Amino acid sequence: MTPDSHVPALIVGAGPIGLACAISARRNGIDALVVDAGAITDSIVRYPIGMTFFTTPERLEIGGHPITCAGAKTTREEALMYYRGVVRAEHLRVRPHTRLDTAKRRDGRIHCQLTSRRGTETVTTDRLVIATGYFDQPNRLEVPGEELPDVSHWFDEPHRTAAQDVVIIGGKNSAIETALQCFRAGARVALVYRRPELKPSVKYWLRPDFENRVKAGEIAAHLGCEVVEITPSAVVIRTHDGSTQSLPADRVYALTGYHPDFALLRRLGVELTGPDDRPTHNPETLETNIPGVHLAGSVTAGRAISEIFIENGRFDGDKIFGDPSQRARADARYAAHPRPVGE
Repeated sequence: MTPDSHVPALIVGAGPIGLACAISARRNGIDALVVDAGAITDSIVRYPIGMTFFTTPERLEIGGHPITCAGAKTTREEALMYYRGVVRAEHLRVRPHTRLDTAKRRDGRIHCQLTSRRGTETVTTDRLVIATGYFDQPNRLEVPGEELPDVSHWFDEPHRTAAQDVVIIGGKNSAIETALQCFRAGARVALVYRRPELKPSVKYWLRPDFENRVKAGEIAAHLGCEVVEITPSAVVIRTHDGSTQSLPADRVYALTGYHPDFALLRRLGVELTGPDDRPTHNPETLETNIPGVHLAGSVTAGRAISEIFIENGRFDGDKIFGDPSQRARADARYAAHPRPVGE
Protein backbone atom coordinates (compact mmCIF):
# COMPACT_ATOMS: atom_id res chain seq x y z
CA MET A 1 0.00 0.00 0.00
CA THR A 2 1.34 3.41 -0.95
CA PRO A 3 0.90 6.68 0.96
CA ASP A 4 -2.41 8.45 0.37
CA SER A 5 -4.06 5.27 -0.98
CA HIS A 6 -7.79 4.68 -0.63
CA VAL A 7 -9.80 1.73 0.70
CA PRO A 8 -13.62 1.56 0.69
CA ALA A 9 -13.67 0.46 4.34
CA LEU A 10 -11.01 0.36 7.04
CA ILE A 11 -11.63 -1.91 10.03
CA VAL A 12 -9.43 -1.33 13.08
CA GLY A 13 -9.13 -4.49 15.15
CA ALA A 14 -8.49 -8.01 13.83
CA GLY A 15 -10.25 -9.80 16.66
CA PRO A 16 -13.22 -12.11 16.04
CA ILE A 17 -15.63 -9.16 15.76
CA GLY A 18 -13.39 -7.15 13.45
CA LEU A 19 -12.94 -10.20 11.22
CA ALA A 20 -16.71 -10.81 11.25
CA CYS A 21 -17.19 -7.19 10.13
CA ALA A 22 -14.76 -7.75 7.25
CA ILE A 23 -16.73 -10.82 6.18
CA SER A 24 -19.98 -8.81 6.24
CA ALA A 25 -18.34 -6.07 4.18
CA ARG A 26 -16.98 -8.53 1.62
CA ARG A 27 -20.35 -10.27 1.24
CA ASN A 28 -21.93 -6.88 0.61
CA GLY A 29 -19.46 -6.07 -2.16
CA ILE A 30 -17.14 -3.88 -0.06
CA ASP A 31 -13.42 -4.59 -0.10
CA ALA A 32 -12.32 -3.86 3.47
CA LEU A 33 -8.83 -3.62 4.90
CA VAL A 34 -8.37 -4.84 8.49
CA VAL A 35 -5.51 -3.49 10.60
CA ASP A 36 -4.48 -4.42 14.12
CA ALA A 37 -1.82 -3.08 16.44
CA GLY A 38 -0.97 -6.68 17.33
CA ALA A 39 -1.41 -10.10 15.78
CA ILE A 40 -4.61 -11.53 14.33
CA THR A 41 -6.98 -12.05 17.30
CA ASP A 42 -4.32 -10.54 19.56
CA SER A 43 -6.65 -10.57 22.57
CA ILE A 44 -6.90 -14.36 22.35
CA VAL A 45 -3.12 -14.55 21.98
CA ARG A 46 -2.98 -12.89 25.42
CA TYR A 47 -5.26 -15.52 26.98
CA PRO A 48 -3.55 -18.06 29.28
CA ILE A 49 -1.85 -20.88 27.41
CA GLY A 50 -4.17 -23.89 27.24
CA MET A 51 -7.25 -21.91 28.33
CA THR A 52 -10.65 -23.38 27.47
CA PHE A 53 -13.54 -21.08 26.49
CA PHE A 54 -16.58 -21.35 28.73
CA THR A 55 -19.01 -20.79 25.86
CA THR A 56 -19.91 -23.50 23.35
CA PRO A 57 -18.00 -23.61 20.03
CA GLU A 58 -20.88 -22.59 17.75
CA ARG A 59 -21.22 -19.29 19.60
CA LEU A 60 -17.66 -18.36 18.64
CA GLU A 61 -18.15 -19.03 14.93
CA ILE A 62 -18.07 -16.23 12.36
CA GLY A 63 -19.12 -16.18 8.73
CA GLY A 64 -20.82 -19.56 8.99
CA HIS A 65 -17.48 -21.39 9.29
CA PRO A 66 -17.73 -24.25 11.80
CA ILE A 67 -15.18 -24.68 14.57
CA THR A 68 -13.60 -28.11 14.97
CA CYS A 69 -12.33 -28.90 18.45
CA ALA A 70 -11.16 -32.03 20.21
CA GLY A 71 -13.36 -31.60 23.28
CA ALA A 72 -16.72 -30.15 24.17
CA LYS A 73 -15.29 -26.62 24.41
CA THR A 74 -12.79 -24.69 22.31
CA THR A 75 -9.27 -24.11 23.60
CA ARG A 76 -7.21 -20.97 23.09
CA GLU A 77 -5.00 -22.78 20.58
CA GLU A 78 -7.97 -24.15 18.61
CA ALA A 79 -9.53 -20.68 18.48
CA LEU A 80 -6.31 -19.12 17.15
CA MET A 81 -6.12 -21.78 14.44
CA TYR A 82 -9.80 -21.30 13.60
CA TYR A 83 -9.73 -17.52 13.20
CA ARG A 84 -6.58 -17.43 11.08
CA GLY A 85 -8.16 -20.19 8.98
CA VAL A 86 -11.23 -18.00 8.45
CA VAL A 87 -8.94 -15.18 7.25
CA ARG A 88 -7.53 -17.52 4.61
CA ALA A 89 -10.87 -19.02 3.61
CA GLU A 90 -12.52 -15.61 3.19
CA HIS A 91 -9.46 -14.03 1.53
CA LEU A 92 -9.60 -11.14 4.00
CA ARG A 93 -7.06 -8.35 3.69
CA VAL A 94 -5.42 -8.13 7.11
CA ARG A 95 -2.37 -6.12 8.15
CA PRO A 96 -1.20 -7.08 11.65
CA HIS A 97 1.09 -4.85 13.72
CA THR A 98 -0.38 -1.73 12.14
CA ARG A 99 -1.82 0.91 14.46
CA LEU A 100 -4.40 3.62 13.77
CA ASP A 101 -3.03 6.82 15.29
CA THR A 102 -5.77 9.26 14.33
CA ALA A 103 -8.41 9.97 11.71
CA LYS A 104 -10.09 13.14 10.48
CA ARG A 105 -13.04 13.59 8.16
CA ARG A 106 -12.15 15.98 5.35
CA ASP A 107 -13.39 16.55 1.79
CA GLY A 108 -15.99 13.80 2.07
CA ARG A 109 -13.50 11.12 3.12
CA ILE A 110 -11.88 9.94 6.35
CA HIS A 111 -8.12 10.47 6.38
CA CYS A 112 -6.43 7.87 8.60
CA GLN A 113 -2.86 7.89 9.84
CA LEU A 114 -1.43 4.40 10.25
CA THR A 115 1.87 3.42 11.85
CA SER A 116 3.67 0.10 11.38
CA ARG A 117 7.19 -1.23 11.18
CA ARG A 118 7.30 0.26 7.69
CA GLY A 119 6.71 3.75 9.05
CA THR A 120 3.75 6.11 8.93
CA GLU A 121 1.29 6.40 6.05
CA THR A 122 -2.03 8.04 5.27
CA VAL A 123 -4.99 6.02 4.01
CA THR A 124 -8.35 7.47 3.07
CA THR A 125 -11.57 5.55 3.49
CA ASP A 126 -15.30 6.00 3.07
CA ARG A 127 -16.09 4.06 6.22
CA LEU A 128 -14.03 3.55 9.36
CA VAL A 129 -14.97 0.77 11.81
CA ILE A 130 -13.46 0.71 15.30
CA ALA A 131 -13.51 -2.86 16.64
CA THR A 132 -10.59 -2.63 19.06
CA GLY A 133 -12.21 -4.36 22.04
CA TYR A 134 -10.72 -3.66 25.46
CA PHE A 135 -8.12 -6.29 26.32
CA ASP A 136 -5.16 -4.07 25.41
CA GLN A 137 -6.10 -1.43 28.00
CA PRO A 138 -5.77 -2.69 31.60
CA ASN A 139 -7.28 -0.80 34.51
CA ARG A 140 -4.05 0.35 36.08
CA LEU A 141 -3.37 0.45 39.81
CA GLU A 142 -1.36 3.68 39.48
CA VAL A 143 1.02 2.67 42.25
CA PRO A 144 4.84 2.74 42.38
CA GLY A 145 6.39 -0.40 40.92
CA GLU A 146 3.56 -1.26 38.52
CA GLU A 147 6.04 -1.15 35.61
CA LEU A 148 8.46 -3.66 37.11
CA PRO A 149 9.30 -6.59 34.78
CA ASP A 150 7.72 -9.23 37.02
CA VAL A 151 4.37 -7.41 37.16
CA SER A 152 1.81 -8.32 34.49
CA HIS A 153 -1.79 -7.34 33.77
CA TRP A 154 -2.28 -10.59 31.86
CA PHE A 155 -1.89 -14.16 33.08
CA ASP A 156 0.21 -16.45 30.91
CA GLU A 157 0.52 -19.96 32.37
CA PRO A 158 0.77 -21.45 35.87
CA HIS A 159 3.98 -23.40 35.29
CA ARG A 160 6.00 -20.17 35.35
CA THR A 161 4.96 -19.62 38.98
CA ALA A 162 6.06 -22.97 40.45
CA ALA A 163 8.06 -22.67 43.70
CA GLN A 164 7.60 -18.89 43.76
CA ASP A 165 5.75 -16.34 45.88
CA VAL A 166 2.93 -15.04 43.70
CA VAL A 167 0.60 -12.15 44.51
CA ILE A 168 -2.61 -11.83 42.50
CA ILE A 169 -4.46 -8.52 42.62
CA GLY A 170 -8.18 -8.65 41.88
CA GLY A 171 -11.29 -10.52 42.95
CA LYS A 172 -13.17 -11.44 39.79
CA ASN A 173 -13.22 -14.70 37.86
CA SER A 174 -9.84 -14.27 36.17
CA ALA A 175 -8.08 -13.51 39.46
CA ILE A 176 -9.75 -16.39 41.33
CA GLU A 177 -9.01 -18.87 38.54
CA THR A 178 -5.41 -17.68 38.32
CA ALA A 179 -4.96 -18.09 42.07
CA LEU A 180 -6.20 -21.67 41.91
CA GLN A 181 -4.05 -22.57 38.91
CA CYS A 182 -0.90 -21.08 40.45
CA PHE A 183 -1.55 -22.88 43.74
CA ARG A 184 -1.89 -26.21 41.93
CA ALA A 185 1.30 -25.51 39.99
CA GLY A 186 3.18 -25.28 43.28
CA ALA A 187 3.24 -21.52 43.90
CA ARG A 188 2.81 -19.86 47.26
CA VAL A 189 -0.21 -17.70 46.49
CA ALA A 190 -1.65 -14.57 48.05
CA LEU A 191 -4.68 -12.77 46.63
CA VAL A 192 -5.40 -9.08 47.34
CA TYR A 193 -8.83 -7.59 46.64
CA ARG A 194 -10.00 -4.11 47.57
CA ARG A 195 -13.55 -5.20 48.41
CA PRO A 196 -14.37 -7.03 51.67
CA GLU A 197 -16.11 -9.88 49.83
CA LEU A 198 -15.86 -11.60 46.46
CA LYS A 199 -18.36 -10.46 43.86
CA PRO A 200 -21.53 -12.59 43.43
CA SER A 201 -20.59 -13.04 39.75
CA VAL A 202 -17.68 -15.36 40.61
CA LYS A 203 -18.36 -18.64 38.80
CA TYR A 204 -20.24 -21.11 40.97
CA TRP A 205 -17.60 -23.83 40.59
CA LEU A 206 -14.68 -21.48 41.38
CA ARG A 207 -16.03 -19.92 44.58
CA PRO A 208 -16.18 -23.04 46.81
CA ASP A 209 -12.83 -24.28 45.51
CA PHE A 210 -11.18 -20.95 46.31
CA GLU A 211 -12.87 -20.58 49.70
CA ASN A 212 -11.84 -24.09 50.69
CA ARG A 213 -8.21 -23.37 49.75
CA VAL A 214 -8.33 -20.24 51.90
CA LYS A 215 -9.84 -22.09 54.86
CA ALA A 216 -7.14 -24.76 54.54
CA GLY A 217 -4.43 -22.08 54.62
CA GLU A 218 -3.28 -23.01 51.12
CA ILE A 219 -4.09 -19.58 49.62
CA ALA A 220 -3.80 -16.36 51.62
CA ALA A 221 -6.75 -14.03 50.90
CA HIS A 222 -6.40 -10.35 51.82
CA LEU A 223 -9.88 -8.95 51.27
CA GLY A 224 -10.74 -5.31 51.90
CA CYS A 225 -7.11 -4.38 51.26
CA GLU A 226 -5.49 -1.91 48.88
CA VAL A 227 -2.15 -2.15 47.10
CA VAL A 228 0.01 0.90 47.81
CA GLU A 229 3.36 -0.15 46.32
CA ILE A 230 5.09 -2.96 44.44
CA THR A 231 8.80 -3.56 44.99
CA PRO A 232 11.13 -6.09 43.31
CA SER A 233 10.49 -8.52 46.18
CA ALA A 234 7.13 -7.61 47.73
CA VAL A 235 3.67 -6.09 47.42
CA VAL A 236 2.85 -3.54 50.10
CA ILE A 237 -0.84 -3.39 51.04
CA ARG A 238 -2.95 -1.20 53.30
CA THR A 239 -5.29 -3.34 55.39
CA HIS A 240 -8.83 -2.53 56.51
CA ASP A 241 -7.57 -1.07 59.81
CA GLY A 242 -5.20 1.33 58.03
CA SER A 243 -1.97 -0.51 58.80
CA THR A 244 0.44 -1.70 56.09
CA GLN A 245 1.69 -5.21 55.40
CA SER A 246 4.38 -6.49 53.04
CA LEU A 247 3.63 -9.66 51.07
CA PRO A 248 6.59 -11.51 49.52
CA ALA A 249 6.31 -11.54 45.73
CA ASP A 250 8.50 -13.00 43.00
CA ARG A 251 5.68 -12.54 40.48
CA VAL A 252 2.65 -10.22 40.50
CA TYR A 253 -0.51 -10.53 38.38
CA ALA A 254 -2.59 -7.34 38.52
CA LEU A 255 -5.86 -8.72 37.12
CA THR A 256 -7.97 -5.63 37.73
CA GLY A 257 -9.96 -5.58 34.50
CA TYR A 258 -9.74 -3.71 31.22
CA HIS A 259 -11.42 -0.89 29.29
CA PRO A 260 -11.71 0.32 25.68
CA ASP A 261 -9.17 2.71 24.20
CA PHE A 262 -10.97 5.91 25.14
CA ALA A 263 -7.96 8.03 24.14
CA LEU A 264 -8.30 6.81 20.55
CA LEU A 265 -12.04 7.50 20.51
CA ARG A 266 -11.44 11.02 21.81
CA ARG A 267 -8.77 11.63 19.16
CA LEU A 268 -11.31 10.61 16.54
CA GLY A 269 -13.86 13.06 17.97
CA VAL A 270 -16.33 10.41 19.18
CA GLU A 271 -18.50 11.72 22.01
CA LEU A 272 -18.40 9.78 25.30
CA THR A 273 -21.31 10.16 27.69
CA GLY A 274 -22.37 9.10 31.18
CA PRO A 275 -20.46 7.35 33.97
CA ASP A 276 -19.61 4.42 31.67
CA ASP A 277 -18.14 6.70 28.94
CA ARG A 278 -20.51 5.19 26.40
CA PRO A 279 -19.68 6.34 22.86
CA THR A 280 -22.51 8.14 21.07
CA HIS A 281 -23.75 5.96 18.21
CA ASN A 282 -26.85 4.95 16.27
CA PRO A 283 -27.89 1.51 17.62
CA GLU A 284 -29.24 0.47 14.20
CA THR A 285 -26.14 1.24 12.12
CA LEU A 286 -23.53 1.67 14.90
CA GLU A 287 -22.48 4.97 13.29
CA THR A 288 -21.05 7.50 15.74
CA ASN A 289 -21.52 11.26 15.86
CA ILE A 290 -18.74 11.40 13.21
CA PRO A 291 -20.28 10.52 9.81
CA GLY A 292 -18.74 7.38 8.40
CA VAL A 293 -17.14 6.29 11.69
CA HIS A 294 -18.74 3.17 13.17
CA LEU A 295 -18.15 1.05 16.27
CA ALA A 296 -18.35 -2.72 16.63
CA GLY A 297 -18.18 -5.06 19.59
CA SER A 298 -17.53 -4.21 23.23
CA VAL A 299 -16.26 -0.72 22.43
CA THR A 300 -19.89 0.31 21.82
CA ALA A 301 -20.67 -0.11 25.55
CA GLY A 302 -17.88 1.99 27.05
CA ARG A 303 -16.86 0.70 30.46
CA ALA A 304 -19.83 -1.70 30.57
CA ILE A 305 -17.76 -4.24 28.65
CA SER A 306 -19.70 -7.24 29.98
CA GLU A 307 -22.67 -6.30 27.77
CA ILE A 308 -20.93 -7.15 24.48
CA PHE A 309 -18.77 -10.17 23.71
CA ILE A 310 -17.96 -12.50 20.79
CA GLU A 311 -21.26 -14.35 21.02
CA ASN A 312 -23.39 -11.33 20.10
CA GLY A 313 -20.89 -8.75 18.83
CA ARG A 314 -20.08 -11.01 15.86
CA PHE A 315 -23.32 -9.79 14.24
CA ASP A 316 -22.35 -6.10 14.28
CA GLY A 317 -20.90 -6.23 10.78
CA ASP A 318 -24.36 -6.79 9.31
CA LYS A 319 -25.58 -3.66 11.09
CA ILE A 320 -22.75 -1.61 9.63
CA PHE A 321 -22.56 -2.98 6.10
CA GLY A 322 -25.95 -4.62 5.59
CA ASP A 323 -29.31 -3.43 4.32
CA PRO A 324 -32.34 -2.97 6.62
CA SER A 325 -33.30 -6.64 6.39
CA GLN A 326 -29.78 -7.73 7.34
CA ARG A 327 -29.80 -5.34 10.27
CA ALA A 328 -33.10 -6.76 11.46
CA ARG A 329 -31.71 -10.29 11.30
CA ALA A 330 -28.62 -9.15 13.19
CA ASP A 331 -30.83 -7.73 15.96
CA ALA A 332 -32.78 -10.99 16.16
CA ARG A 333 -29.60 -13.08 16.35
CA TYR A 334 -28.18 -10.72 18.95
CA ALA A 335 -31.26 -11.17 21.15
CA ALA A 336 -31.02 -14.94 20.73
CA HIS A 337 -27.49 -15.06 22.15
CA PRO A 338 -27.55 -13.80 25.75
CA ARG A 339 -24.38 -13.99 27.80
CA PRO A 340 -23.87 -17.54 29.10
CA VAL A 341 -24.63 -17.96 32.79
CA GLY A 342 -21.44 -18.05 34.82
CA GLU A 343 -19.21 -16.37 32.28
